[in-house]
Amino acid sequence: MATKLGPKLKPHQFVRTLRVTKAQEGVVDFELKIEKDHTNRLKIIHGGTIASLVDLGGSLAVASQGYYATGVTTDLNVTYISSGGKVGDTLTGTAVCDRMGKTLAYTTVMFWDKQMNLVARGSHTKFVAQAVASSTPFTVPEGAPVADGEE
Repeated sequence: MATKLGPKLKPHQFVRTLRVTKAQEGVVDFELKIEKDHTNRLKIIHGGTIASLVDLGGSLAVASQGYYATGVTTDLNVTYISSGGKVGDTLTGTAVCDRMGKTLAYTTVMFWDKQMNLVARGSHTKFVAQAVASSTPFTVPEGAPVADGEE
């Protein structure tokens, strides 16, 4: 049985509409403008998109501690509370590094819709022992553009 699949979503397309709006040590705020590739057959944001954002957000929260390498996922959980929106809507998220140990990092990621209703919450545990041992603290390269959070 032959199946014709549509074009595959490339990784850079997934995050093309992702924007970090604020970052400080241990906390990263971001938003995703929802596109068709982020949705399911009901034309609302796909649960897999949110799960991927938990993974990405947790990694960003670890990176915000000053690490270039962020380890590997050992556990990821998502609780879906309500629909996160449709194409054209913006999903807002906050990722927090709750604890950074010598071997494991624990993160929490929360998501809100355009009315600031809680949409989903996720937890993400990362094995970071090798990343911490091999990573030097990250600093922004001299002359690199840095957003100030203002539009």
